[in-house]
Order: sequence, then C-alpha cells, then structure tokens
Amino acid sequence: MAFDDNDKLKSDFERWAEETSYAEEKEMKLRMKQDAKEKKRLEKEQKRNQKRAAKKGAAEEQSETTEGTQTETTESPVSDSTQTETAETLAAENTQIENTESESASSEDVATTAENSEEASDENTEVAESSEEEPEETGKKKRIKRRKNGPQRPEDINIVKELLSLIIYIGIIIAICFLIITFVGMRTTVNGKSMENSLYNGDNIWIDKMSYRFSGPKRYDIIVFPYQGEDVYFIKRVIGLPGETVQIVEGGVILINGEPLSESYGKEPIVNSGIASAPITLGKDEYFVLGDNRNDSRDSRFPEVGNISKDDIIGKAAFRLSPLSNFGAIDK
Repeated sequence: MAFDDNDKLKSDFERWAEETSYAEEKEMKLRMKQDAKEKKRLEKEQKRNQKRAAKKGAAEEQSETTEGTQTETTESPVSDSTQTETAETLAAENTQIENTESESASSEDVATTAENSEEASDENTEVAESSEEEPEETGKKKRIKRRKNGPQRPEDINIVKELLSLIIYIGIIIAICFLIITFVGMRTTVNGKSMENSLYNGDNIWIDKMSYRFSGPKRYDIIVFPYQGEDVYFIKRVIGLPGETVQIVEGGVILINGEPLSESYGKEPIVNSGIASAPITLGKDEYFVLGDNRNDSRDSRFPEVGNISKDDIIGKAAFRLSPLSNFGAIDK
C-alpha cells in the first residue's frame, strides 16, 4: 500500500511540474533572488548600526572623561604651565575624536559603495539570464539588421557592375556614331528639283565620306558640297575633271577639251550656258558640276557657285534610304 502511495505522490508531482509554465518558474527564480538580496541588505544594515552604536558609545565615554578632567583642573590650584599642558591635551583629544568620526564616515561610504556594486552585479546577472532566455525570433531580427547594415551583398555589386557596363556601352556607341558621322558618312535629305530625274525632293540619301580620302571624284559622280561657306549644301553631278577645258555651246552641247560629251543625265537640253559659254579651264583639284535638271539648277555655270575645289567636297551620294520604293544604290 505504501508503494502505491509513493507512485501516486510521484505522479502528482510530475503532473504539477508539467502544468507549471515557463513564466511561473521564471517568476519563482526572480522572487528567490529578490529575497536573497533583501536578506543581504538587512544583514549589512544591521552590521552598520552595530558599528555606529559602538563608535557612539566610545565617543561618549571619552567626552565624559574629558569633562571630569576639566572639572578637576578647575578645582585644584595648579600653575600656569600645568594649565597650558591640560589645554594642549584637550585639543589633542578633540582632534583625535574628529579623526575617528571622519574615519567612521569614510568606512560607511566604502561599505555603501561595496553594497551598490554588489547590487549592480546582481542586476547585471539578472539581465544576462533574461537575455539568454530571449526567444529565437529576436535573434533572427538581429541577424537581419546586421545583414542590412553589413557589407554589400553580391547582388548589389552585380547591379553596380551592370550599370557601369551599360554606361560604358552607351559611351562606345556614341563615340562610334561620332566617328561615323565625321569620317565615314552621314544621312541627308534632298531639298529641291535640281537633280531630277535622278534624285527627287524629299529623298533621304547616304553620303559616303571615305571614298574621296583615297581617290578623287570621277566623272558623273553625284557630290555634296557647301554653298559659299554657308550651312547650306548643294548636290550636283561632276561633268569636268581637273585640268580639262569645259564649254557649253549652242544647242546645249557640252564640250570637254573641244570634244562633245556623250551623256544622257540631263533632263532637257541646256538653254542658259552662263559663264560656260566661253571655255573654262579647270585648275588642279577643281571640278565643273551641273544639276541633272539643267534649266532649273544653280551650278558651275553661275559665278556664285563656280568651280568646286576637292577640299570643299563633303562626299559622294552613294545610297538612297527612302522612299522605300527607290531604296538602293544610286546609279551614275
């Protein structure tokens, strides 16, 4: 029967232990620590009171002895030297009493400081224990904060690298476009009817700038050059080459070095020969140009245009970009 009771007691204890929550256990521990701290504080207070009482009793006894000595000195007829010695003795005793009181006060201060340090250590111990019992979620939050405030992640570094690569790529494209426009070629639009029936108003064409860096223009090439240094460009066809003599006679016939030029680019026969009615001898690197619409073109027949120097030539009309119906190379 006793064995059964023990089993019953054991099971009740286990049931109680299982039903006791973590919070209750923590509260019990905290109460035990507070009780122990309070007990220590009371013991220290009791010791301080005992020390103060003992010192106070010793001081009273000493003062009584001093008073008795003073009374005896007053009643007995003594000499002046004896009175002086007695006064010096009393002063020494008073100084000793003051020193004793100051020492006791300093010892009390030291004891108070020690108590405060012990209380602070106890509080630190409690904080450490409570921090150990923090849930795992708080630790996860701290780790997340450290990640945010820590060094850059590889993903951030990759984004920066991609941005730098994109900037460099755009810079290279701009540089290539600049080189192409300056040294290779450019796009321009025909404005006017002076080159009909080869080029029409509104045609978009590509100007080749590279070809004339290695060789000069050839007869019947369509070239682009500035008009009197203005921001206006003319597009005409080369008829006369450097060193040749050009003349336009009656009937619109073009003579090169006295011989008729056989060509079919003119839209109609020339009516106005202009300054080319007299022979014109071209100098070195000079070219005589005409528009294909001969009677609706300002070209080398007019003094304001005259002969075209090779240095003034921008390039050769090589390709028609639009309209799409005429897309392709420009034939001579």
